[in-house]
Amino acid sequence: MCRVFADKGYFAGTGGNIGVRLDETRFAVTPSATDYYTITAVDVAVLRLDTLEQLEGTKPASVEQGLHSRMLNLHPTRLASVHTHQPIASAASLLHEVLPWPPNTDSRLFGEYIGLVPYKPSGTRMLANAFSKALRPNLFAYLMASHGVICASPTLDAATGMIAKIEAAAACYLKNLISTRRGSDDHVVKLALNCLNAACKEDINA
Repeated sequence: MCRVFADKGYFAGTGGNIGVRLDETRFAVTPSATDYYTITAVDVAVLRLDTLEQLEGTKPASVEQGLHSRMLNLHPTRLASVHTHQPIASAASLLHEVLPWPPNTDSRLFGEYIGLVPYKPSGTRMLANAFSKALRPNLFAYLMASHGVICASPTLDAATGMIAKIEAAAACYLKNLISTRRGSDDHVVKLALNCLNAACKEDINA
């Protein structure tokens, strides 16, 4: 699945990571600083959900392990937590704003809206603490300000559709902002709107 996300542009190089619930006490997480086209099963770390003690895996766990454990602990019926650097939603994260879902989105599956985690440096305790404060039981997706996206999905397979929905929501939000601007270069605006329109339409057939 890491390679699927990389092929779609949601992961780049070693950027992005996945946590998957194994049972009530353990979860698997992708390794730190490992290219997703070279990763093997033995590289994947298995950690305790409560203490983050590493139980298995030949490589150290992702530095974002604390985000995944917090997400999975808050949402016990969700099996996957995915952190991406997908292009459009990552661009929207620079605005430091929450995002609405497109109309007719199932809030039971996707949450009430896309939340916001304040900016803190990647992989730090400061980010993990800020994430803890931002978490809400009615939200399953968040923009990480000036950073990327994290979401909790019912299954890892279902995460692909959820990530695509987040990308579409960000595209529609940015499209609306750009459409209301005045004095911008018309050629640049038209190019941006064409790209964002295509992403919005992808939505939402998803």
